[in-house]
Amino acid sequence: MRKCSPWMFLPVMFSFFTAAGLWVVYFIAVEDEKITPLSSEYKRSESKSPPYISIAGNAPPASCVFSQVMNMAAFVGFILGVLRYLQLKPRVHKPWLNIGSLVALSLACFGMTLVGNFQLSNDEELHNIGTSMTFGLGTLFCWVQSFVTLKVNLRNEGRRAGIPRFLLSGAVTSCMLLYFALMAQRLHMHAARAQWALVMFFLTYLGTFAIEFRHYHFEIVCSDDQDPPLSLSESFSEVSEYQSDQL
Repeated sequence: MRKCSPWMFLPVMFSFFTAAGLWVVYFIAVEDEKITPLSSEYKRSESKSPPYISIAGNAPPASCVFSQVMNMAAFVGFILGVLRYLQLKPRVHKPWLNIGSLVALSLACFGMTLVGNFQLSNDEELHNIGTSMTFGLGTLFCWVQSFVTLKVNLRNEGRRAGIPRFLLSGAVTSCMLLYFALMAQRLHMHAARAQWALVMFFLTYLGTFAIEFRHYHFEIVCSDDQDPPLSLSESFSEVSEYQSDQL
């Protein structure tokens, strides 16, 4: 029986701990009576705000946790994007798809740092730019990766991984459109629920990379000055896939 690579746990742990961190922020904000619980109805006369993720992480102590969660998620998310790029690099016939996907996720991760470090009450314009980058480019990344998954068909698992990813991409897109539509109609409680659903679907999507990562391992090769230089991407590509005689 073929062993699974420990790298498969990286996407799963990323999704789990990022989601857990955001829910910790939510419960802190609810406990401090900063936001209305998602299960309740929002009343304009109340002093509490709608339970948007940004509002939940807007004031300390929740804002401290929120910044840490978003910064860590952005860093690990970028690492996932790089590993996925290197995994697909030798097999994608249209490199611009792979490069574009990496750029989209990288910018989405940068947007996450803007969301986490510039709270809504401190710099609303920059915060909203970060939100647009995260949601918009994150959604683009999902669709591109879904297409690439079916096209490349790693280990003949293209359909097994691709179909759920297309469904999750559709769910992310639907939640994003619903979120902006409900925001425009000032239906804040429903918009907040759509936003939370959007983020959970997106994290679930990134967690599905465990399907392909379980077949691969990644190493950084350090060579002596006397040896010919070896680029990081070449190092990853050369050692990325398990060979049958190693199992």
